[in-house]
Amino acid sequence: MKKFIVPIRILCIGIFFLALLTGCETIIDPKLAEANDVLVVDAWLDTEVKEQTIRLSLSQPYFDNSDPRGISNAKVTVTNETQGRVFEFLETWPDAKRMTIPGTYFWRPSGPNESIGEIGDKFKLVVETETDRYEASTSIGRVPVIDSLTFLFEEELGFFPDRYTAEFWSRDPAGKGDTYWIKAWKNDTLLLRPSEINLAFDAGFSEGGNLDGVTFITPIRQAINPFNTDKDGNFLSPYLPGDTVRVEIHSISKEAFTFLNEVVIQTDRSGGFAELFAAPMANVGTNIVNVDKKGRTALGFFNVASVSRFGKRLREGNK
Repeated sequence: MKKFIVPIRILCIGIFFLALLTGCETIIDPKLAEANDVLVVDAWLDTEVKEQTIRLSLSQPYFDNSDPRGISNAKVTVTNETQGRVFEFLETWPDAKRMTIPGTYFWRPSGPNESIGEIGDKFKLVVETETDRYEASTSIGRVPVIDSLTFLFEEELGFFPDRYTAEFWSRDPAGKGDTYWIKAWKNDTLLLRPSEINLAFDAGFSEGGNLDGVTFITPIRQAINPFNTDKDGNFLSPYLPGDTVRVEIHSISKEAFTFLNEVVIQTDRSGGFAELFAAPMANVGTNIVNVDKKGRTALGFFNVASVSRFGKRLREGNK
């Protein structure tokens, strides 16, 4: 009978992983080094004729679950450099009929047709605090029309019950380099969990997909379905008769596409054993720049989007 000798290196690795799988859990309370607060700019605007909002806040410690503290008394302007128009964002408007939220700055159109810009326009954001001046630039990209929304009934399969799923249909316009954020609402509730952030480069997931000028690929078209579970962990049907779904395609810059992908990587984390091989936690990139290179940095992003939308209600027998 032959004898098999296990190399000591493989034996040690096996013992290590066995210890990880069978060892007792120990709760630890890590002490993180204190970091200085930095400005966070949330400036996601669009060309819709509606109130536009920019939020300024301070960053906070990793384990702090309280609401971020808003930054008041800043001067916030957005300039449409193509049209030569300046839009001032204010914390309080003279005719405001609501309570002012510290750190929330907004602009309102003066008429039923006033928008901050159109496709191709270039913009500059300026935020001036008591100590620093921050700037950011972007331009408005194009978006395709959403042709339709369809529903599909699927019978029970594996862990999934009888279910209705939705799918949108749209074709990326010819010409490489368009980037989008596809947003979906179920019954007026935005699907915004990290796993539900639906991004596209042309009609695919990334620039390397080479999917210019074609219909969005199936995973992107079907990413408008929320997959929730009940209290017992059983999967629920994404939609039921009577539910509504609304889909919007927002144009985003390539820098914003990278930013949002980094946000997903940093926030869509399963925890547990998988975290041993996950990318380390880190601040994501930004296009917000302090004009003083020696000044304090900022986080967040500035983007101005054009938007297309389509909505539909699911009815019995609806497809």
